[in-house]
Amino acid sequence: MTRPTEASAAVSGNAPSDVAFPKTIKSFVRRAGRTTTGQAKAFADLGPKFLLPYAAAPLDAAVAFGRAAPLILEIGFGMGEATAHIAGVRPGDNFLCCEVHEPGVGALLKRIGEQELTNIRILAHDAVEVIDHMLPLASLDGVHIFFPDPWHKLKHNKRRLIQPPLVAKLAARLKPGGYLHCATDWQPYAEQMLQVLGAEPLLANTTDGFAPKPDYRPLTKFENRGLKLGHGVWDLVFRRT
Repeated sequence: MTRPTEASAAVSGNAPSDVAFPKTIKSFVRRAGRTTTGQAKAFADLGPKFLLPYAAAPLDAAVAFGRAAPLILEIGFGMGEATAHIAGVRPGDNFLCCEVHEPGVGALLKRIGEQELTNIRILAHDAVEVIDHMLPLASLDGVHIFFPDPWHKLKHNKRRLIQPPLVAKLAARLKPGGYLHCATDWQPYAEQMLQVLGAEPLLANTTDGFAPKPDYRPLTKFENRGLKLGHGVWDLVFRRT
């Protein structure tokens, strides 16, 4: 499974190891991967409709989706399995999805075609720049960040996506009552997420500690495999006050 990484958001690639996280929020690391023939065909056939160009100007979501509906941002969707499922079970919502891994973008485009989904748009760009320049304050109804790269080594923890600067940006762009849903299979990261989200003054936890898995989030093959091996999964759902 491809994980959203580092801060899952900058097109310049990896941050130098001696640069502290707050100086430049990064959202991903370039992953090696090969685009398949089917994914390439999906790019050609479906890209013109479902891929949005990055622009340093506010996004008109109603124009981009062809309708006005609640807007959910997803940062780092990997190969798009969960994204396509959620869009299918929530047809009344619009999903704006950021991912720079080309095979993953191609895979989601392919799923869009196979499942005849109409409520997804993809930005193959650094999510932090998208947040900064394309998403106005109080413009989002929800944010999904599922299984971001845990950066297991202590010296790499500063590269984790869920850090106060990014959380503050996201909270400011949620409408009152909007939600931020994170999930991870790495307990130390889950505990850090709980601490960081709990410290953001614009957010309130929907439960005492970790949340039950919302029905809309599916168990992916990756997650199922981990659960069978005894690995845990932690969901966190916070709302904008």
